[in-house]
Amino acid sequence: MTHQSYAASPIKRSRATRADMEERAAFMIDYAKRCGPVTVRGLYYQCEVHGLPGIDKTEAGYDKVQRQVLSLRRQGRMSYDWIADATRWMLKPHSFDGAKAAIAAAEASYHKDLWIDADSCCEIWCEKDAISGVILPVTELYDVPLMVTRGFSSETFCFEAIAAREHDRRPYHVYYLGDFDRAGRDAARSLRDKLNRFASEKDVSVVFEQIAVDVAQINAFKLPTREPKRKSPADRAWPYDFACELDALPPDTMRDIVEEAINRHLPAHRLNILKTAEASERAFLKSWASAALKPGAS
Repeated sequence: MTHQSYAASPIKRSRATRADMEERAAFMIDYAKRCGPVTVRGLYYQCEVHGLPGIDKTEAGYDKVQRQVLSLRRQGRMSYDWIADATRWMLKPHSFDGAKAAIAAAEASYHKDLWIDADSCCEIWCEKDAISGVILPVTELYDVPLMVTRGFSSETFCFEAIAAREHDRRPYHVYYLGDFDRAGRDAARSLRDKLNRFASEKDVSVVFEQIAVDVAQINAFKLPTREPKRKSPADRAWPYDFACELDALPPDTMRDIVEEAINRHLPAHRLNILKTAEASERAFLKSWASAALKPGAS
């Protein structure tokens, strides 16, 4: 199946001039500020689509963006908060300097269960670690679990996801985001099959849907594509003459896609009502904490 390519054609260029570098910098700073958090690869795709000097559809083009982003961050010209990277993380128990700090932390971190009265529940599953930082602001706002598979999901990860819903009779919707290529589609199919198998064993009603990235989105948003891999027999069976990475979706668009899926179960107006209730309950906790911490309080 053929596809029209929207990306700029690779052009051999001489070493970037100071003006070229500054043009790239201005674009990357502006885009990351407006649309962040965005992955470095997502920023690279935007540079490519917008025809920035010296940025072509090659890994060398990506490397240029990666190096310049690092330089801009170290220079203080690009905020570290604008770039998403969830590939490094730390595990540590919560600890506090006394009861006062623990009570204050409990009050500040209180979140109402927004889904306790909902007719259904949902989760967002994502193929890539780095992308999780892009969509986390939406899943956090709606109190929705964000599950990162890092490619193919393990049996244990899928089993535990279903086991957590075993005593919940509501329909369980899984919305998945992954690359549009042979490996990405195989990973999505594997995840769907594992979830369905465990759901059947546990009598859980699971509904799986891949919400990004697909052919319709590639065409609608004119996403940059790449040549598909053709190394293995499985690769050669891929029916398209193009592939597309999830990172090619603009971050705002990706967040909109995720929010639209969540809104099928928890509309925005319902969220506002629940957030108002949450604020009231947090204020009560703050008042209680203040009283409990007064000298002489029993």
